[in-house]
Amino acid sequence: MKRITSLTLTAFMISFMSTDCTSAADFTADVVVYGDASGGVTAAIQATRMGKTALLVSPYGHLGGMTSSGLGWSDIGNDAILGGISREFYQRIYHYYQKPDAWKWEDASSFANKGQGVPALNKKTQLASTFEPKVAEAVFDSMARTAGFRILQGRLDLTQGVVKEGKRIKTIRLENGTEISGKMFIDASYEGDLLPLAGVSFMVGREANAAFSETANGNAGVAAKNQLPNGIDPYIVKNDASSGRLPGLQGVIGGEKGSADSRLQAYCYRMCLTHHPDNRLKIEKPKDYDETSYEILFRAIEVGQKNNFFKLSPLPNRKTDSNNEGGISTDFIGQNYGDGWNWTTLGHGDREKLAAKHRDWQLGLIWTLQNHPRVPQKIREFYQPWGLPKDEFVDHGHWPYQLYVREARRMKSDFVMTEAHCKKLTPIDDPVGLGAYSLDSHNTQRVVHDGMVKNEGDIQVSLSGKPYGISYRALIPKSTECENLLVPWALSSTHIAFGSIRMEPVFMILGQSAATAASIAIEQQQSVQEVEYAKLRARLLADGQILTFP
Repeated sequence: MKRITSLTLTAFMISFMSTDCTSAADFTADVVVYGDASGGVTAAIQATRMGKTALLVSPYGHLGGMTSSGLGWSDIGNDAILGGISREFYQRIYHYYQKPDAWKWEDASSFANKGQGVPALNKKTQLASTFEPKVAEAVFDSMARTAGFRILQGRLDLTQGVVKEGKRIKTIRLENGTEISGKMFIDASYEGDLLPLAGVSFMVGREANAAFSETANGNAGVAAKNQLPNGIDPYIVKNDASSGRLPGLQGVIGGEKGSADSRLQAYCYRMCLTHHPDNRLKIEKPKDYDETSYEILFRAIEVGQKNNFFKLSPLPNRKTDSNNEGGISTDFIGQNYGDGWNWTTLGHGDREKLAAKHRDWQLGLIWTLQNHPRVPQKIREFYQPWGLPKDEFVDHGHWPYQLYVREARRMKSDFVMTEAHCKKLTPIDDPVGLGAYSLDSHNTQRVVHDGMVKNEGDIQVSLSGKPYGISYRALIPKSTECENLLVPWALSSTHIAFGSIRMEPVFMILGQSAATAASIAIEQQQSVQEVEYAKLRARLLADGQILTFP
């Protein structure tokens, strides 16, 4: 495989991406994909391979979403689910790292080669499950360039962004007035931003367990994992409730265990860090650093926490995918919603401001662990070698492009994926891909419980890596609402089932399957609800998708 460099990336962006968002224009394509994340890219590639014109709207100007924004320690669950374009992606990365010149900051022989349950670079399968962000983006760019679809940089008008004729989307409109018409539309955004504009029903938050006969949905109570240690006083002045609660701390849990609410699991950035001195940028104290924001951290240390403040999952070239770990970490718990609002209700500008707060919280967390006198010297010494890599996110302050929006809107269709489907207790007769990851939710709130600070919302239920089918019906709206929209990410699923389905490899799989259905619907002059599953299944299998597991 030819090595992909930043120069080829630059040439690609100039040649294929229209970046002028200052003036309105009109575009048209058979399949219009909104969202530049991994599943959006695979959707556009598949539509093009099926002979359709495709246009991908890129809100960030960088392809890959979380896969190229720091999530290099892949959450696969079982790599046997990978087929088609998703498998091609991970194979390309594997072959990239077989080249000697891919290893600039360490020798290939010194790399631990550990991934999440599988070798990072698996010689047997020739798949990579860990990789540097810039490598992932370059592979996506190469695949997009080969496919030849058009990429238009811009963001959806979140108030008047969809024009419909009857039950069909006719055009979508971007912030600058640009209108894009199409025959089929795919919402590949993490927020599900097309759903409300297209008149499609959706859900935000957690269903009650009773709603779908589940056991792991709704209010999770005070769980043991990713929990704060006992003994953290919740008040600004210890033992004085009249002084007020610590920042970021809500009142009591609110609601019985298993009850419904509108809370969202926490977001964070998947940080890419390095300890190589020649590629490391020192992390500076954020401009608006507020020491009181880390009082829970200080008190956690005081009562005995000594480590596990964030992960250092190894990537090639002495880098990390640093995710949340433990009770006080990179997750900005309870900061993606509030009274009368949540991440999905915000405009693009307000989302940018909130994302910046998440960034500054995490940078402040690292700076605090490295420098603050209330942090013991042994802890400071452990974290001091880490900084931002000079060769990642070079046009974005060496910080990831995409905030990890773990969950936002989820479509409410005639069919809903549930815990029973993920556990294979209820069979799926129209699978368009497989999932395998645990039922997973991060914490949603930080509360006062038994006179201490505790987290609520963490759920981790193992599925033992046994793949399950994901229904085609979960990707399509109700026929009464929209006939030409497919949703491979914010699909019709309960909160806890989505906790397994939402993984990036599955997003790639479902993006390809959605585009396949869209292309067949165009050819047959049908709605997405009318696509014959037998025909869809035959094409998916012909293109290498994995739809069943022994």
